[in-house]
Amino acid sequence: MAGKKSKLAVIKTKPTSSSVVDFINNITNEQKRKDSFVLLEMMKKATGEEPILWSNSIIGFGIKRFKSPATGREVDWLKIGFAPRKTNLSVYISVGIQEHVAALQKLGKHKTGVGCLYINKLDDIDVKVLKEMIDTSVSRK
Repeated sequence: MAGKKSKLAVIKTKPTSSSVVDFINNITNEQKRKDSFVLLEMMKKATGEEPILWSNSIIGFGIKRFKSPATGREVDWLKIGFAPRKTNLSVYISVGIQEHVAALQKLGKHKTGVGCLYINKLDDIDVKVLKEMIDTSVSRK
């Protein structure tokens, strides 16, 4: 019996040609705007890639096709990125955030989701630990 053919899923979040710098400059919260520029430079340096604004809310670096081991469904998604949300900074550094369990213990004040790290502001965490997590994620992808 032949293997199940994977199908590329169509998702609403897509890359745009909008300016990432303009997007960040329009963030009204000064702390979040400053933190966004720090994350922008950190991820730019780690990936060597230019940022892309995804659906006018997520700043991503690189594009990778991910495949679900359970369903075979494939989706094109950013390698790493972040989204300056109203309540926090959502940082997308890996598909399984728990692979960074040792670093998370040293990071500082944060919350996690399946593939996200939620930070209120960079002053709440050890930025060097975050940089190590970003570098580790980039080297694995």
